[in-house]
Amino acid sequence: MLSRQRCSQQLRNLPGLRASCPSFTRGTYAYDFCDTGMICPLAKMYTLGSSYIPAPNHAGGLRYHGMNSILSELYDQGLMEARSVEQTSVFAAAQEFARVEGILPAPESSHAIKVAIDEALKCKETGEEKTILFGLTGTGYFDLYAYAKFNDGVMSDYIPTEEDLKKGFDSLPDLKI
Repeated sequence: MLSRQRCSQQLRNLPGLRASCPSFTRGTYAYDFCDTGMICPLAKMYTLGSSYIPAPNHAGGLRYHGMNSILSELYDQGLMEARSVEQTSVFAAAQEFARVEGILPAPESSHAIKVAIDEALKCKETGEEKTILFGLTGTGYFDLYAYAKFNDGVMSDYIPTEEDLKKGFDSLPDLKI
């Protein structure tokens, strides 16, 4: 396992996350239910609360209120960063990737593509040489309706308000640990 010092010197983990479900960037690290029905066991994660439901216009990937427990622990320890990106910029990056690479990426992967493109553009500006790696985990052929909404100009971005997030946070279990 990499030590924190060695990891920070050699590796920068920067996932691109959906701005409409900003569990890392605006969530809280707490025990929460893994499902909206509040039936599954509790897990410690960065969460918006299991009752948080993203806006209905959300088309860019997962609609889950929380983050994986292992990734949440890494984030909490400062071993990884996170960046929230709006879905219209994600779909724009996905289409650019498709034109260049000939692969229509799934929206979930397209968040990573957007952040990778942003990082590459920063390197171009600063002259920094950097190896940028991202995971392409699926194709977007099941998401053609979302791509059509983007191309037709009817896709919009929604950034939750503090009031929206509070509703989810209020549903967190009250644990005395």
